[in-house]
Amino acid sequence: MHLNEIFDEIVIKTDLENRDKFQIIEDLLDAAVASGKVHDRAVALHDLVERERYLSTGFENGLAVPHAKSEAIHEMILVLGLCREGLDFDSLDGKPTHFIFLLLSPVDTSGPHIQTLALLARNFQAGDIPERLLQAKDSAELEKILSEFK
Repeated sequence: MHLNEIFDEIVIKTDLENRDKFQIIEDLLDAAVASGKVHDRAVALHDLVERERYLSTGFENGLAVPHAKSEAIHEMILVLGLCREGLDFDSLDGKPTHFIFLLLSPVDTSGPHIQTLALLARNFQAGDIPERLLQAKDSAELEKILSEFK
């Protein structure tokens, strides 16, 4: 299964600044709200922050995936935030995070939520994906690379 089979659209924000991870979550949530898929920002923010406080979603290889199931949405949404200089997201490897995928799913969605998390983690373990994403010149190039995720 490819990432673009799960999502019709992935919202991309390429201008993230090096800030606190909770501010970054809010920035990405605002992009999700602007897409029209989040019906209650306050509920979605609460769900994301509670999940992040429980256990950091900073993985390895520059990847973080803040995620939650929420009553604030009716269909899954994925937002990619790119921070070229890197930021501290309490990652497992202690290295800077460059790629933050915010994932929100309806509370009654399990399979696609887990599949997306696994797909993202698997692709960031594979060879040159992080470097290619970091060197992408624009959103179109990022989308092309993401379409290869399987």
